[in-house]
Amino acid sequence: MRELLVSLLAVLMPGLSWAGVVWKGDFETGNLGQYSSVQQVSTDRLQVVQSPAFQGRYALKATVRQGDDPINSSGNRNELIYKGREQEGSEYYYRWQVMFAPDYPSVKTWQVFTQWHHNGCCGSPPVEFFVYGEELRLTLTDSVTPWTTKLDRGVWHDFIFHVKWSPDPSVGFVELWHNGRRVLPRYMHATMYAGDGIYLKLGLYRSDTVQQVGVVYHDGFVQATRLDDVLPPAPAPAPDAGTPTPAPDAGTSPGDEEPPPVVPTSPWPDSPTPSTFPDDPPHAGCSSAGGTLWAVALLGLGGLLRRMRRR
Repeated sequence: MRELLVSLLAVLMPGLSWAGVVWKGDFETGNLGQYSSVQQVSTDRLQVVQSPAFQGRYALKATVRQGDDPINSSGNRNELIYKGREQEGSEYYYRWQVMFAPDYPSVKTWQVFTQWHHNGCCGSPPVEFFVYGEELRLTLTDSVTPWTTKLDRGVWHDFIFHVKWSPDPSVGFVELWHNGRRVLPRYMHATMYAGDGIYLKLGLYRSDTVQQVGVVYHDGFVQATRLDDVLPPAPAPAPDAGTPTPAPDAGTSPGDEEPPPVVPTSPWPDSPTPSTFPDDPPHAGCSSAGGTLWAVALLGLGGLLRRMRRR
């Protein structure tokens, strides 16, 4: 009986597309335990701190000094690693916040603060966010850079990154929101290397030619299958003080009234609501066909279990 149940679940589960938060790396545990492993030369390089924090009580302070090389590789780094669920063909939304210290160094070389690295040992990662001089950049495979913006220090940069993971440039894509604005519409491009996997690295990784100390803060990392699950919560409605009776307008005849103003519903006033994104495919808690099949299967299994017990 157990073998039958396992076999049926194995057939049904791949067809179901569950929505919601997949993983959080927001440091609200007060430590680094949400991540798979750590690469740092000493414990003062990756610290969970209470200030500054974008959300909740805790954030990560990542510090890199010249010569920091915990894995005997190129460049200097102190980074967290998370081995997630990204597979070829999967699609996720990621949200996290980054702040650069007021004295963050300005150098015309690469300083990576977030990357999705390939499983191979060498070469540039397929997706990386980094600082170059006075710019923030997003760079993909083949050194394509579809987005840049000014490096502002001492303030939080709020990112939402939508990506479909694929080595095929006609399948893979990225989409980016920065501080509540969609700054990169859906951009078709390879997001993986063929035959290779990926994993997240968070912290600071930079050229070993940089001499100054670099400090960057990370907070709020969340991975989900729907945009709704990473958006900030909508503001609470104002208390209802009662609706006053409008005074009669002697100059307006019935039918000439102006329509009421449209009240924006997006948590970010300057951003479209999730249902109006022109390029977004529909998402749901699970597919309707898959959900129906799942429910029917469970009912059938329940009846079979009851008959087995009677025997």
